[in-house]
Amino acid sequence: MIDRRRLKAILDEAGQIALGLWPGAGHTVASWEKEPGSPVCDADIEVDGFLRQELGTLLPSAGWLSEETADDPKRLDKGLIWLVDPVDGTRDFLRGRSGWCVSVALISEGKPLIGMLDAPARREKWVAEAGQGAWRNDIPLHASTRQAFAGARVPALSLSEMDQILTMVDQPNSIALRVAMVGANEADLVATLRWGFEWDIAAAALIAREAGAAVTDAFGAPFLYNKRDPRAFGLLVSAPAIHADAVAHLATRAKIIMTR
Repeated sequence: MIDRRRLKAILDEAGQIALGLWPGAGHTVASWEKEPGSPVCDADIEVDGFLRQELGTLLPSAGWLSEETADDPKRLDKGLIWLVDPVDGTRDFLRGRSGWCVSVALISEGKPLIGMLDAPARREKWVAEAGQGAWRNDIPLHASTRQAFAGARVPALSLSEMDQILTMVDQPNSIALRVAMVGANEADLVATLRWGFEWDIAAAALIAREAGAAVTDAFGAPFLYNKRDPRAFGLLVSAPAIHADAVAHLATRAKIIMTR
């Protein structure tokens, strides 16, 4: 159905375009805020345009949904759709830190079929296919198998009083890379309690799931993609054995936030 070699080459080139503008390599890039607290830069726009052109040529029948492109409701009529975040982790990108990546997922009838992350500043290429497994730099991934919730490793810069039973590990700004860390057994848990967009999570969620992690929204429900409203409340990716405990740990806060 799709030329996977060409798809890999497209993502490789997209990563190199972003790397060629990355301040961490000494480049200067223009940036601004789409809205308060939501930075965007030239790299986001350039990578987005490149991917839209190349992925559209690769699979003309597929729809398109990207963080940096105005939403076209025609995508709702498509069985296949590309979900793209051209630079996930723009804050790290602009700070010259390596915690960013290009995120691309191919969705089929609401479910992820292929997920890919290219993190050129970290020399990491992540890929997963539904039912086939997940890899980083061609090495198979096996998710965390932690059995106890207390002490679980979570990528974070700080922990609230309620979360002090968890253990902090390094946190890249990219939510996709944080999710992938669970798939690589570098973290046991990643959770958010906010509204997020499909393009933020689709590729990494498939990578984590194919590596053996449990992947749901904050309430433990599965994700569906290419919805009219392309958002979901919260994200919970964890070792399977601690997933129920994680849902319970977050339940009160999740309900409060949802009813505000």
